[in-house]
Amino acid sequence: MLHPRLTDVERSVLLGRARDAGPLPHAGAIAVMFTSGTTGTPRAAVLTRAAMLASARASEPNLGWAPDDCWLLCMPVAHVGGLSILTRCLSARRCVALSSGFDAPGFPARVGRERVTLASLVPTMLARVLEAHPGWRAPPALRAILLGGAAASPRLLREARRRALPVLTSYGLTETSAQVCATRYEERFACEGLGAGEPLPGVRLRVVDGRIQVGGPTLMAGYWGEPALATDAWFDTGDLGEIDAAGRLHVHARRADLIVTGGENVYPIEVEQALELAPGVAGAAVFGVADEIWGQTVAAAIVADGAAPPDAQLAAWIAGRLAPHKRPRAVVYVPALPQTPGGKLDRAALPALAARLRPLR
Repeated sequence: MLHPRLTDVERSVLLGRARDAGPLPHAGAIAVMFTSGTTGTPRAAVLTRAAMLASARASEPNLGWAPDDCWLLCMPVAHVGGLSILTRCLSARRCVALSSGFDAPGFPARVGRERVTLASLVPTMLARVLEAHPGWRAPPALRAILLGGAAASPRLLREARRRALPVLTSYGLTETSAQVCATRYEERFACEGLGAGEPLPGVRLRVVDGRIQVGGPTLMAGYWGEPALATDAWFDTGDLGEIDAAGRLHVHARRADLIVTGGENVYPIEVEQALELAPGVAGAAVFGVADEIWGQTVAAAIVADGAAPPDAQLAAWIAGRLAPHKRPRAVVYVPALPQTPGGKLDRAALPALAARLRPLR
């Protein structure tokens, strides 16, 4: 699956890796989804029919099905969150309302026109809907809005509660065939403070040294071109979190160095590699900046190679190589990038540069 917003450069890289990886060694493979690794090298998660069906079945006890259910699909099918809507509805023989994209101004009308009962959104999407429609309240037929892909801010959840929106927060990843945790359906009008909810039936969840690990039948078969995972394997997500006394998962931070902007994952090293190839750039370090609407936005600290390149030139270079969600929105030029005593990039020091950022125009 390839994201529709990828540039030709990004698309050719992934297609090249697919050609080089050879035939799929995993039986029952239904989809391959690329996730950028922390090294900047894309890794292809192989999802099987059995895993996707297990994911659909795990969701059912909590969310249930109504005879007239219609699930709005307004996120890319190249995201596991989008694909899982199709697999859940196909396995349950329920209706999907397909959308060519997300339209915040038109969302309420679409929900009413299509008689939508279920919707999956990332927090940024919901925030944009509420901003575009200050007086909107969900119609009675809309029984659940699943929020995933990024953390929902307390402010957003408070506003959803004020408007009596039926919101369920969740946690999942590509490698686990979508959500593995969710708040309970009966908590949908008041999910503040409940984190990402409880593990779904069949999902194994634990936190080891602060890192979230997942196991169970929804786990991917493995990465294409890498050894297959054992059926009883624990997958280390790299995300940081804790499980409270009630068994609910609270996610403190997504994978090391990961930037989550509008529900899209951005790995800094991929952006840094594109920047460092640009004329006039000697070095770059990319980090996330907190944003109330997007969760985070992408920012870059740049060391110029002589004179700093004009913003328009740098922006054009980036636009030809990175999908929109990966492009830095703000930059700061520095004489040198911060380093650890061992001579490595000191990523922990990058947020201190946020006050000096300026928009990349």
